Amino acid sequence: MGDQDELPLLCKQNKRIVYTVLEYSPLLDSCNMTTDDWATIGKDIEKHYEKYDGFVILHGTDTMAYTASALSFMCEHLGKPVILTGSQVPIYEMRNDGRDNLLGALLIAGQFVIPEVCLYFHHKLYRGNRVTKVDSGSFNAFNSPNLAPLAIAEVDIKINWDTVWRVNTTSQFRVSTQMNRNVGLLRLFPGITAMTVKSFLQAPMEGIVLETYGSGNAPDNCADLLEEFRNATERGVIMVNCTQCLRGSVTTSYATGKALSDAGLVAGCDMTPEAALCKLSYVLARTDLSIEAKRKVGVPLEAVRDALTPTLACAASKIGDLEALDAIKEMGSNLSLGDYDGRTPLHIASCEGHLNVVQYLLSQGATVYAKDRYGDTPLRNAVRFRHKEVVKLLRKTGANFSRDELEDAGSELCSLAASADIKGLEMWHLEPLSNLQTWIVKATQTRYSGAKKYLVSHQLCKFSHLKR
Repeated sequence: MGDQDELPLLCKQNKRIVYTVLEYSPLLDSCNMTTDDWATIGKDIEKHYEKYDGFVILHGTDTMAYTASALSFMCEHLGKPVILTGSQVPIYEMRNDGRDNLLGALLIAGQFVIPEVCLYFHHKLYRGNRVTKVDSGSFNAFNSPNLAPLAIAEVDIKINWDTVWRVNTTSQFRVSTQMNRNVGLLRLFPGITAMTVKSFLQAPMEGIVLETYGSGNAPDNCADLLEEFRNATERGVIMVNCTQCLRGSVTTSYATGKALSDAGLVAGCDMTPEAALCKLSYVLARTDLSIEAKRKVGVPLEAVRDALTPTLACAASKIGDLEALDAIKEMGSNLSLGDYDGRTPLHIASCEGHLNVVQYLLSQGATVYAKDRYGDTPLRNAVRFRHKEVVKLLRKTGANFSRDELEDAGSELCSLAASADIKGLEMWHLEPLSNLQTWIVKATQTRYSGAKKYLVSHQLCKFSHLKR
């Protein structure tokens, strides 16, 4: 180990972070990293595990996501933070991001018990097996498409404790250094041939991550291609289906996705290709598991939960079941996630007029600005279904109509006036008067000019007169 050093005193916590530097020789460009280097890092963490509260690993950015993913599986029963960080510009350059990244990683590792392998970059702490490098020319080089950051370092460091993994074992920390190298990544492309796939799947290949289109789709009209996947499954090759998209999850909603599932591929849900490859390498090296058990280990339970619970939460919101929503939250699920149509539980509760459910969801961080695939917000749903108290609550929370909705509002308002729809007008009247006047001006281009004059003459509020 190198010399010991320390950071200045942290006034708020009245503590000082003391750290020791271990430097490898020779230093490696991250492009030259192998599974042996992952094992070396893991064993050093294991060797010094009892001496320190946390560990920071300085790593090149090109393969940092792979190392973070690999260590997250290799470090079993982890109870302390392990944080990888680095820089886009070398730290010895005058203008660089290395100092901020290193300091932020040290502060988090030294102050907080976050029992995960993480990656810290550009003021954000991510779960290590959720990140991917998205930009080679920006300080904001990494992103976690399917999981919000565990922490954000601004004026204060804010930890999202609801997202942080909870230690659920009494087993002792250990590092599993065995990784199977007979794994690979195969990306589908239009026109890929069965011969190409067959060549890729030949021995000694034991596992592949197949990067597919959209939500896990592949051609279902190429019988010879699907046959090669089936043959590989029968030989014991484990194949994980991951999407080529940066964000989203693998499903079997389409026939082209179900065809791969029928051919024996394991759904990778919303894992990144880096995480899927590293997990596959780790699982295949386990000598204590059968092939079938390894296939089941390959399914990320977290992702399965996140894929299923939005639909369950929406169903609970529809019937106003607060106990069910609370139980879903206790499972660690995010009640702001949308279903396959992008409709969140708040959308559903607003449609049904369940005021108590709307209040609960807002207290749990549900956003009033979420839009479904049709562009509708919870406020728009509440107005459409005439739930006045829900509209009031959403408006109080900050909900408002978008520019697109405002463009159509004049016509809709005058249409309601023409049909003497009192309740509908009352919903819109909850909007500030200035906005309503703007909509009336918009309505001058519509065939409801007569209704417009009527509303203006009655100051937009004497709805009872509309019955005349």
